[in-house]
Amino acid sequence: MDHDPAALIAAEREATSSRIASLARQVEGLAAEQALTTHDDEHDPEGVTIGFARAQIQGLLAGARKDLDALDRAAGRLAIGTYGRCLTCGNPIPDARLEALPAAETCLACATRRRR
Repeated sequence: MDHDPAALIAAEREATSSRIASLARQVEGLAAEQALTTHDDEHDPEGVTIGFARAQIQGLLAGARKDLDALDRAAGRLAIGTYGRCLTCGNPIPDARLEALPAAETCLACATRRRR
């Protein structure tokens, strides 16, 4: 691997933590906006409802938290020397895949089979 896996994981973890903080602030902002509004949000002709926007952001936040958990698991595998091995078949995960997705847990073949 051309890049240091620990550095890749740390950089991705930092970016993901920042994304989580930003999304959490957006959820809080929408909650505050919803508390201050007196109009009928569900029938607002101006566009999406605050509730819908909040649900969307909460979904993104949940996904970001899953990403952070995956990065933590990757750091754990790195610490014990199993990073870069497919959790399903045990074969090596290609460097290009790990550089693109530092938290990858499976090789491309196993990931493809799992999605079918």
